Amino acid sequence: MFIQSIETHCALDYSEQDLYWLEYALTLADKAEAIGEIPVGAVLVDKDGNKIGEGWNQSILLNDPTAHAEMLAIRQAGEHLQNYRLIDCTLYVTLEPCTMCAGAILHSRIGRLVFGASDYKTGAIGSRFHLFEDFKMNHLLEICGGVLREKCSQKMSAFFKKRRLEQKQSKETKKEE
Repeated sequence: MFIQSIETHCALDYSEQDLYWLEYALTLADKAEAIGEIPVGAVLVDKDGNKIGEGWNQSILLNDPTAHAEMLAIRQAGEHLQNYRLIDCTLYVTLEPCTMCAGAILHSRIGRLVFGASDYKTGAIGSRFHLFEDFKMNHLLEICGGVLREKCSQKMSAFFKKRRLEQKQSKETKKEE
């Protein structure tokens, strides 16, 4: 039986390319925030370091609960490669994927995942669940979490702080009416 360890935190085990693409994913997260979505960005890169797909959260805009950054990047990459298998590709995402996105990562056979902030509410790569910890899965991948953790976490924290303030102000305005 083949057993591969799953490493979800590799703070010292990432490259300049990883930093470059995760910074790029952060710019995509800004696009999500600009349209009122949770600021998550994702980019898929092939084995040669070429961008083949990108996405940012658009669930509200598209009225689609599956329109997470990762899902949109995976769809775009599949169209680009004309293949549903994204073998030897790396997915960079600013937030730890949820179970839905982890399932898409599994089925698309992405070879490597690099993410920034952990998601303790819905993260499926070690924070809440760990989909890839089950060695009975039909696909294993390299996982590197915590890259640019602070920067990614701060973006999320600032967004939700702003949203709570807006909701509070909205409630106060309604009380005054």
